[in-house]
Amino acid sequence: MRSTHPESYGEGTTHWTTILVPKHEYIALFASLVFVFLEGFIRLITLGLPQPIIRFCYNRSRNVFNLLSSGQGRQARSKQPTIVSSVANAADFVDLCSLFGYYAEEHVVQTGDGYLLGLHRLGWKKGQEGLRVNTGEGSTSKPVVYMHHGLLMNSEVWVCLTQRERCLPFMLAEKGYDVWLGNNRGNKYSKKSTRASPASNAFWDFSMDQFALHDIPDSIEYVLATTSQSSLSYIGFSQGTAQAFATLSTHPKLNDKLDVFIALAPAMSPAGLHNNVVDALIKASPDVLFLAFGRRSILSSVAMWQAILYPPIFVRLIDASLGFLFNWTGKNISTHQKLAAYPHLYSFTSTKSVVHWFQIIRNRCFQMYDDDTQAPLSLGATERYYKVAKFPTRNIKTPIVLVYGGSDSLVDIAVMLKELPRHTVAKEIPHFEHLDFLWAEHVDTLVFPQVFDALEAYAGRDHHQQKYLTNGRIIDGELSRGYKGFSGDESSSPMPAEISDGEARAERSSASRAGAPVEIVHHTSPPQLLGRREPMTPASPSPLMLRSDQKQDGVQTSKQRWSGSWLKGDGRHRRSGSTSSSRSTDSLVKFSEGGISIGVGKPMIGGINSPVLAPKDQMRSSNRRKS
Repeated sequence: MRSTHPESYGEGTTHWTTILVPKHEYIALFASLVFVFLEGFIRLITLGLPQPIIRFCYNRSRNVFNLLSSGQGRQARSKQPTIVSSVANAADFVDLCSLFGYYAEEHVVQTGDGYLLGLHRLGWKKGQEGLRVNTGEGSTSKPVVYMHHGLLMNSEVWVCLTQRERCLPFMLAEKGYDVWLGNNRGNKYSKKSTRASPASNAFWDFSMDQFALHDIPDSIEYVLATTSQSSLSYIGFSQGTAQAFATLSTHPKLNDKLDVFIALAPAMSPAGLHNNVVDALIKASPDVLFLAFGRRSILSSVAMWQAILYPPIFVRLIDASLGFLFNWTGKNISTHQKLAAYPHLYSFTSTKSVVHWFQIIRNRCFQMYDDDTQAPLSLGATERYYKVAKFPTRNIKTPIVLVYGGSDSLVDIAVMLKELPRHTVAKEIPHFEHLDFLWAEHVDTLVFPQVFDALEAYAGRDHHQQKYLTNGRIIDGELSRGYKGFSGDESSSPMPAEISDGEARAERSSASRAGAPVEIVHHTSPPQLLGRREPMTPASPSPLMLRSDQKQDGVQTSKQRWSGSWLKGDGRHRRSGSTSSSRSTDSLVKFSEGGISIGVGKPMIGGINSPVLAPKDQMRSSNRRKS
């Protein structure tokens, strides 16, 4: 069977793409639509049901599940740790923290457009609750970290783990950070406004535009004012990263107030959904979600299903939904962790904010909400007459560290890097999916070290003036693999020894098999070698440099891979490459007395310890090269 939907290519041009779709996917789509209307009907009924009847439905679902499950499964559930049920049944953020002995503060910030947002604070190590932290003169000063959740979530997702060591906010608090956790308007902790009631459509008339224009900047300003600090570090998950991208790109002055932006499972412009039918339908008309869910909160019946279903059944339902939409397996998250965390997974948000995401997916562009959606072939839909404003993410000045999963279907790292500034750095965690960055069994050993390294390099420092350690050499200015280390003494950072191409490939392959992070450095800014004033001499050719010369538009170019060592020069232009890269790149390096200026080239996706080049710009003329 066929499904046809439009794709835009250039001004005034619409190309229709036909997708062959298996018959069973249409059946699945039909079943999904029936389920949507059925759950709405059931929700209306359950709103009037007394608690005993709801409890009866819960007990019947449990009996049915136990009847159909194996004896081994029943035995495993009977041995379930007590902490699992305690976390699953915790009422709120404060209760979750108290399970592990942490004291949490609750705060409320009012946005410029009248929404009241809940904030949570973990400012103390265990046993230090009486300590005055960031309250002015005489108090203990701590670097501040702000954390923000993803789509359809709230701040509880950060702390609903079964082990303290795998909880990032707790570990940050133990390391001496003043940790704050934000919430979006409309969710469990922010369902109030001074201008509209949650029962009205006006309350839910918001998208990511409002998150970026109000929620994030107003929350950050409140945190800084309360802690008497001039800057903080931002850690986002999923949509929490997209909100930061949008906020920093539209608030230039806010860039000076963020030491570093750490994006876990970053989201900007996903390719689409795994199911072809749903993907084609949503891309053809994102507004179809308004027909299915209305113009208020989306999927508000999840709480009802959670109340009447036995937890293992609810977990299976969530896993099946995530697999159907995103092709996630959830194999890196233990069953006990799912039973504990899934009850805290969902929180309210507007249908409009989800429609906004599908507009982004449809147009393949990280854009603001399109209030004037047109039919695909209408005159007003062409870029010649109408174009939705993009979030200018390349203008971000804050250092950016991306940590993403190699099996995350929502992350297209190549597309993302093209839209981010020159100083972006990325780390891949092989085999990790989206939710693994919150609850995976090995999140503490694979993800946390990347976060700690970035914070150690940037927290509480001026990212315009600080010095960074890059490939064993300290440089000034913008981020370029800076989170690998921070130092003010060049002599403390010896030059790395060169390794062979085979050794580099073996190291990268071994890291991938072991699940260790694989580094991708997006772009390098022109570095200045510190403490070097004498003229620099040309480096001898490296046997590791692989050259593949070719002509393009009459200009001689070279495709090669960077060697692991720093090169020196005398003002001439030269091309170079890296053995750590898995893709060749066009690069141009200008050597001068002041240091090395790295020219333009295609983004490089590399392995461990591989630098990255800026997006390709215009070719330099052959005459200029010769001069």
